[in-house]
Amino acid sequence: MSGFWGTRTCSTAGEVSDLKSPLGAKLREPLTEARFQQIFGGAEHEPDLLAEPRWSRRCSRARACSAPGAWRLLLARLPPLRWLPHYRWRAWLLGDAVAGVTVGIVHVPQGMAFALLTSVPPVFGLYTSFFPVLLYTLLGTGRHLSTGTFAVLSLMTGSAVERLVPEPLGRNLSGIEMEQLDAQRVGAAAAMAFGSGALMLGMFALQLGVLSTFLSEPVVKALTSGAALHVLVSQLPSLLGLPLPRQIGCFALFKTLAAVLTALPRSSPAELTISALSLALLVPVKELNVRFRDKLPTPIPGEIVMVLLASVLCFTSSLDTRYNVQIVGLLPRGFPQPLLPDLAELPRILADSLPIALVTFAVSVSLASIYADKYNYSIDSNQELLAHGVSNLVSSLFSCFPNSATLATTSLLVDAGGNTQLAGLFSCIVVLSVLLWLGPFFYYLPKAVLACINISSMRQMFFQMQELPQLWRISRVDFAVWMVTWVAVVTLSVDLGLAIGVVFSMMTVVCRTQRVQCLALGLAEGTELYRPLRESHKLLQVPGLCILSYPTPLYFGTRGQFRRILEWHLGLGGGKETPKTDGPPNAVAEPVRVVVLDCSGVTFADAAGAREVVQLASRCQDAGIHLLLAQCNASVLGTLTQAGLLDRVTPEQLFVSVQDAAAHALERLELTGPKTCTVWV
Repeated sequence: MSGFWGTRTCSTAGEVSDLKSPLGAKLREPLTEARFQQIFGGAEHEPDLLAEPRWSRRCSRARACSAPGAWRLLLARLPPLRWLPHYRWRAWLLGDAVAGVTVGIVHVPQGMAFALLTSVPPVFGLYTSFFPVLLYTLLGTGRHLSTGTFAVLSLMTGSAVERLVPEPLGRNLSGIEMEQLDAQRVGAAAAMAFGSGALMLGMFALQLGVLSTFLSEPVVKALTSGAALHVLVSQLPSLLGLPLPRQIGCFALFKTLAAVLTALPRSSPAELTISALSLALLVPVKELNVRFRDKLPTPIPGEIVMVLLASVLCFTSSLDTRYNVQIVGLLPRGFPQPLLPDLAELPRILADSLPIALVTFAVSVSLASIYADKYNYSIDSNQELLAHGVSNLVSSLFSCFPNSATLATTSLLVDAGGNTQLAGLFSCIVVLSVLLWLGPFFYYLPKAVLACINISSMRQMFFQMQELPQLWRISRVDFAVWMVTWVAVVTLSVDLGLAIGVVFSMMTVVCRTQRVQCLALGLAEGTELYRPLRESHKLLQVPGLCILSYPTPLYFGTRGQFRRILEWHLGLGGGKETPKTDGPPNAVAEPVRVVVLDCSGVTFADAAGAREVVQLASRCQDAGIHLLLAQCNASVLGTLTQAGLLDRVTPEQLFVSVQDAAAHALERLELTGPKTCTVWV
């Protein structure tokens, strides 16, 4: 009903005339949508363009492509053509060189470590640290983004590879059989890179860069934090020297923990010692780099120092022969022959390629956006789809596994003074030198050291949990999304956890649209402002006039709520419903004669929601209530018109603002005194 007790009301025309007008107010007539369009005109559109489909317009533009158009397209698709002419060689070159070399030094041990996490030989991690970095330098828009091997993707790929190409149960394979098994696993990993790259290129063709918004920040952070725990547990057998098969599928983390605890008495003392010493060096160095990042000229390369020390120790002490310590072995020189992945495998790996593509895109765009905002430049999400799609698809021809931007090396690149994508070229030079000349120096590198590098690189992901108290204070809903995603990732798997997190995040959005309350508005005396009545007891409300604001989209999921709320406020429920009051229990509500519906919060309406508004107009007409709509955006107004709204109301009932609609309503209620109604401006 229209009565909202506990608020001031205007009951006579004289009382309305005594309202204080705003300072410096001007008077004008209320504007309907039709009158506004008549005075100021609407948007100008070419009729043939409106009738022509979007894809057809693009095709026609492509056919009529001129030389300037081709150059603009080339500038859009090759970002170096835009930033290289403006490159500050004296100011930026040294920083890019130092940052690129620093990141390249980290790429070498980290690439080999993440290759083991992917269940492929270490040298393929070096390939994945070279080709994607080079391709992103040419196509990417993130100036401070470092791409290459990423622990989360390596974990997801490794689980799929182990499932697609399982190791025989006997584990007594000969050298030739082991090489065949590795070749099959490399092919499966490359096929997943090909599939994820093809999916991202398809998304680029459809301009679906906006999909990055569906992976919210709590989902991405919970995913990476939960995956870091998977990485930690999966590396325990390598740390302890236990030859255990890799657990895959749901509850793999708990299965691995149970297997490790069962086999703990058989752990290798030599590899356990190597792991303890490696972590004792790597973890403090990571802390020093973080705490003194502003004072250090360049971060301490703890990983490469550890790799060199461990290789020398293993060589001089013959740990591989005396204590059966697992080592990297020979790294082939040069690059593999380009080879198209087995396309027959694509249907099998498509289900695994989709989440990999989504995680690649979400993590990369999130990281690029963070540093773009920090250093005041912009990125193109659709161009990022192209860059990462090409990086994965082309690098798969050289037996690379899925890759993306990485948290650790991106942070390292920024701390070391990187300014542009040119730093990636210096990083590639370091990796290239290892592939061509320095590979034999890593022959005696213990694999336990690579496992320690995997674990130490997860530091930043583990510390994301420190943000939970602040997230709880800011938004309980986002906190719930974070926890649900993290628990699903840890207990089930990374793939299923991602799916559950996205679905749960979308459900919270839908549920929040269901819980939005319709607000009754009142006039702040002496102003032209209409505010919710619950915010102040000094707001004015005119008897017989009900001004309602519905601040949520009007679609099939909210149409029932919209109907119930309007019935409650307007008394259209047949007298069976009694509204709650905030004032005296004996207050009497005036029947509603005019209702103003503020549609400024209705961002969109579908067919079901539009039909609900049309039905409301019909019911108001039957009940003798004059319905006015205010501040509908063009899209919503177009949907309502197509649904037949103008068959129930006239164009004079559609107003450009709540103030205009309220002024017209006061005139209709004969409370304004003068025949000509005016609006304060």
